[in-house]
Amino acid sequence: MSLDADAIVDRRRLRRKLTLWRTLAVAAIVALIAGIYMSTNGIRYVAESREHVARVTVGGVIRSDRQRLEMLERIGRSGARAVIVSIDSPGGTVVGAESLYEGLRRLAEKKPVVAVVNGLAASGGYVAALGTDRIFAHRNAIVGSIGVIFQNPNVSSLLDTVGVKVEEIKSTPLKAEPNPYSPTTPEARAAMQALVMDSYDWFRDLVRERRGLDDVQLKEAADGRVFTANQAMPLRLVDEIGTERAAREWLAKNKGVPADLRIRNWSAGRFGSEFRWLDMAGSLARGLGLPRLGAVLSSEALTDAVARSQLDGLLALWHPSLTD
Repeated sequence: MSLDADAIVDRRRLRRKLTLWRTLAVAAIVALIAGIYMSTNGIRYVAESREHVARVTVGGVIRSDRQRLEMLERIGRSGARAVIVSIDSPGGTVVGAESLYEGLRRLAEKKPVVAVVNGLAASGGYVAALGTDRIFAHRNAIVGSIGVIFQNPNVSSLLDTVGVKVEEIKSTPLKAEPNPYSPTTPEARAAMQALVMDSYDWFRDLVRERRGLDDVQLKEAADGRVFTANQAMPLRLVDEIGTERAAREWLAKNKGVPADLRIRNWSAGRFGSEFRWLDMAGSLARGLGLPRLGAVLSSEALTDAVARSQLDGLLALWHPSLTD
């Protein structure tokens, strides 16, 4: 009996010791993480405060992105002497493009900001370019697609074929229109057309103001077409054919930014925080010994596809139509 009591006491002592060590281990890990975080922030602060040229990449589908706007604010407070916005985007939502434009204009009040079109600056991507002080583009880069589109699938014929009918009760005829479950009525089409044209007028006025175009020039430039940068030059949609090197030379000559000043890449997280789960899933897959799956999950192509599938509302987005 006494032996059992001693064993119980020893077990409890051992349990208390294990609990203490576990607590100390957790505290040490927390302290280590906090130290790394503070050290990283300190290093980042020092790096941001030094003189440099900031490079911001606008790629893929443009959506509302709070983190990117906060990053632009940080650049405005940093030691950056100038900002190069590297663009390769087909556009995105009208609101996303508008907020990015406004963020770039606020930044341009503090620093010289130039755009370099590395492949594509169409629709909302071109709105981003309009937010800068000067637009450079590779000779065969695609720019333009000045317009707005609203798309709504109509599956009413498919439902008729499979014998499905959607019943609905609406407060007014135009509520929830256009409706994918029934053909679009003339009234609904007119309402959506007015919506699209209102945003299109905003886009056109932005091009007119930022590029200094008259009515004749604007009519030719803003008919929805895309142009190569070489074609866009006479239309005044692009300032200069050239790469980032040309942008650096212009900044040195016109803004006094040393041509040999180092470039620092700024990043706010790919396409906003709502898609970080793809990167996390990709990292997990690689950790489990599945490198191919990890590469697919972390790829920009997959992120773009997910982003496109979640786009809703008016789009300033260029994608060629597929017709017979």
